[in-house]
Amino acid sequence: MKFAMLALTLGVAAVLSSSSLHAEDKAGWIDLLPDNKLETHWQTKGNWSINEEGVVSLTPRPGESGWTRYDSYLWLDKQYRNFACAFDYKVEPKGNSGFYFHVADRSNPVQQGIEVQIYDSHGQDKLTDHTSGGVIPKIPPSAQNAKPAGEWNHFEIICKDDQLTVILNEKVVNEVDLSQGPLASRPKTGYIGFQDHGLPLKLQKMKIRELP
Repeated sequence: MKFAMLALTLGVAAVLSSSSLHAEDKAGWIDLLPDNKLETHWQTKGNWSINEEGVVSLTPRPGESGWTRYDSYLWLDKQYRNFACAFDYKVEPKGNSGFYFHVADRSNPVQQGIEVQIYDSHGQDKLTDHTSGGVIPKIPPSAQNAKPAGEWNHFEIICKDDQLTVILNEKVVNEVDLSQGPLASRPKTGYIGFQDHGLPLKLQKMKIRELP
């Protein structure tokens, strides 16, 4: 079983790292920011915007804080079960956000979904599920591989049946069997979104591919 999972991880990672990432018409990749527009694929009541260079910025409005304003998250309008998603992120010092998937109820993503942590964790010694690349709840990454705040990081997140693989800056930092432990009771399909934690966040080069 381990060899099969490893083969899947390496195979999908190779596809993600190749030039086929940009050949959406041939390889099935969908550009989630076509023509530098958010409204084509995304829904939100939060203060998310995109510039002419295709950089998405979350700029909290006065008084916005915390992470329970779920309609302020940036939500994809389509649900996914098996997928590969690639994107770049940049946080400021003490930045905190998350990549959510398999969210059955967008009004309750913490209990009705799974989160891959996005965090300013460069230089962090103790690894927890809140280290960038950790899976919430309760699954820390195997390594701290986030760059310092203010630098771009690259995530590749692959979910195939019950196997989750998280690649951060070209290093596999988490491999999780979603049928075991605290995630076994979570939904197997659902929405994908980015958390509004009331802190600045930037995203770019966002693409997704549905897997069979």
